[in-house]
Amino acid sequence: MLRAKVLLVGPRESGKSVLANFVSESTEGICSYSPTQGVRFETCWPALMKDSHGVIIIFNPELPSHLKEIEMWYSCFVQQQPLLDSQCLLVAHHKPGSAGDTENLSLAYPLNKLKLIHSNLEEDPEDVRMEFIKYFRSIINIINESREREEMSIIS
Repeated sequence: MLRAKVLLVGPRESGKSVLANFVSESTEGICSYSPTQGVRFETCWPALMKDSHGVIIIFNPELPSHLKEIEMWYSCFVQQQPLLDSQCLLVAHHKPGSAGDTENLSLAYPLNKLKLIHSNLEEDPEDVRMEFIKYFRSIINIINESREREEMSIIS
């Protein structure tokens, strides 16, 4: 059985738990905010990152501080592992009742190279689900390709 370890990281109140519950088809916490404890201590991050296959960085595009903070999350969780950019997904999570046009975000380099999806569970939940499925499939493909290369190196 193939297992993949994908981290969901990002600033406080960005929607990480809501999206995790949605993708896992759990109904808990999809409509209301209830803060989760999470791992708020940077000293734990290396242990969390060990053997991870991907990182999903979730942020609220309406908060300017989040746009700056996701650069730190990318640096710590993607560049320091190191993971390929294809193993990272940026999710601009729009909370219920959010207003404003944030579809045209201008992200700084190197974030502008990453796959970015907009998540609005009120308006397009199935589109969001399909984007996550595509991402998880790409992670599985990367794992399979890596295993095949490793097996071939053992054989030859």
